[in-house]
Amino acid sequence: MKTPLLILIAGPYRSGTNGHPALIARNLERLEEAAAPIHRLGHVPMIGEWVALPVLRGMDGTEVEGGDVMYETARRLLQHCDAVLRLPGESAGADKDVEIALERGLPVYRSLEEIPA
Repeated sequence: MKTPLLILIAGPYRSGTNGHPALIARNLERLEEAAAPIHRLGHVPMIGEWVALPVLRGMDGTEVEGGDVMYETARRLLQHCDAVLRLPGESAGADKDVEIALERGLPVYRSLEEIPA
């Protein structure tokens, strides 16, 4: 058996929501919908918000204002990921994830069907 890949699921989170909590929650649900299929393929799904949101809750306002925790968390995660699944939709953060993945020579999948079992 091959070693499972750690696959970052990248797509819209805040994009297109105007900060509306219900729309942000729906975007997170869309990201999470890809998690079980990736797991079924024998890999480990990862979403940056799963890590960044608890980090944000533990920070005070001055720390949060100092930089974008979401982007920084994804950048750090990509040092450990083996691939990226880029879901459809406009997202500067997801586009940056793809850019970093390509710079690192990681595969970028555009659909679940492209991910090897």
